[in-house]
Amino acid sequence: MFEERSLSEEVEAVRESHAPEAIVLDSGSDFETLAPERAEDLGLLVESLDPITYPEEWLPDDAPELLRRFASTDFTVGMPGDGSVAWTRQTEPPVAFVKPRVQGSPDEFVDFLIAEALVEIGTDLPEHFLGFFEEAYVELDAALPFDAGSVYQIAAALYDAYLGLHTREVFASWDGESEGADYPRLFAAWQDAGERIEPRLEGLPSSMAREETDFADAAEFACAAVKHGLELPAPFAALDTEAYRDHGPAYAVKWAEKTFE
Repeated sequence: MFEERSLSEEVEAVRESHAPEAIVLDSGSDFETLAPERAEDLGLLVESLDPITYPEEWLPDDAPELLRRFASTDFTVGMPGDGSVAWTRQTEPPVAFVKPRVQGSPDEFVDFLIAEALVEIGTDLPEHFLGFFEEAYVELDAALPFDAGSVYQIAAALYDAYLGLHTREVFASWDGESEGADYPRLFAAWQDAGERIEPRLEGLPSSMAREETDFADAAEFACAAVKHGLELPAPFAALDTEAYRDHGPAYAVKWAEKTFE
């Protein structure tokens, strides 16, 4: 079901710099959340399992069942919104998973996604937005006039932006000119991904105005652009700030309140 992945020279160097204990596994099938029996297969490849648990009071009454399971004592690996490469620190050592959906993508871009996951593991920030928001998730839910699924999507996007504020300087330093490592393939893939999404980002306000894109989808797209340092449209531009980086969940809740007051 899982097989250790051979890493390119640049990705291996990133692993050694940011998450030297982490292992990278190819997954035999796609997943959002691993089925329990598949999650248990990890026990054969890692030294130990340490499931995350969170207090019940951090969850709104209408929280999605999958989020409740993640917060419980169940060993839950992967959640909706994790993307083509997911990671967890619920194992010792930490693991990054490469899903089959990356097939057909350029090798350089896949390598960047793996490198990004390794950098995120190395930040020691939570692996999921619930560990970021904690009890403030209930406040975020109250501030957003959407159903539970959309609130989940927006919360995941907000945390993606927060991660981006902490990782993009690392990506930018791979150009070989800044203070940092020289990883030209990874730097080019990061740059190329940003250039590809920039035109759509510029058209996001009109797409929202025409109701072609709902707020949750717009938030997901805009917040994903933070790691590329692109100029965000309102109201998302307020998330690409030092204030958000410094104040985290409290700032995100205040942003939601002001956006929909």
